[in-house]
Amino acid sequence: MAKRVFFSFDFQDVADFRANVVRSHWMTKPDRESAGFFDASIWEAARKTGDVALKRLINSSLEGTTVTCVLVGSETYARRWVRYEILKSFRRGNKILAVHINSIRDKNRMVKPLGPNPFDFLGVRFSSTGETGTLLEFVEGQWRESAEIEGRASYLTGGMAQEYRGKAFQLSVGFPVYDWVADDGYHNFAQWIG
Repeated sequence: MAKRVFFSFDFQDVADFRANVVRSHWMTKPDRESAGFFDASIWEAARKTGDVALKRLINSSLEGTTVTCVLVGSETYARRWVRYEILKSFRRGNKILAVHINSIRDKNRMVKPLGPNPFDFLGVRFSSTGETGTLLEFVEGQWRESAEIEGRASYLTGGMAQEYRGKAFQLSVGFPVYDWVADDGYHNFAQWIG
């Protein structure tokens, strides 16, 4: 069954048509089932709204999704709203993955070196009891608590296994990263999100 996927991306990658290749590749498949997904992400006009309205729009777009796919371009890792979308997805319990898109030829037929993995700049620290987690961001050379999600970084986890208690992790430890071209995303995307 096709999944509702929220795509998180830098709008520059939409302008360069790299993000569009991934988000619309279903159109060349026989049907949605073979593509494996419905796109539930926010479209380009959304970036013109204010902070509160944009958070509401992101939150409502994430409703009903089970997967968040981060399309990684050159500056994706540094974008405030991409970070918010990833952390919000983590809190929701979505399956999360990243796909490098700089190897896709842009509107000028150019490719770029791969951008930094956004998961390297986000993390979570679990309490010693495992009952709470604190969302973290790496900003200006240091780790700090993220206050983007409902104004606070800590949340109830519902309990974590012993091996996670009292420890902090970068999100890159737990979430897969692919390259659209090198890993043949056109044919493998449905498996990645499965």
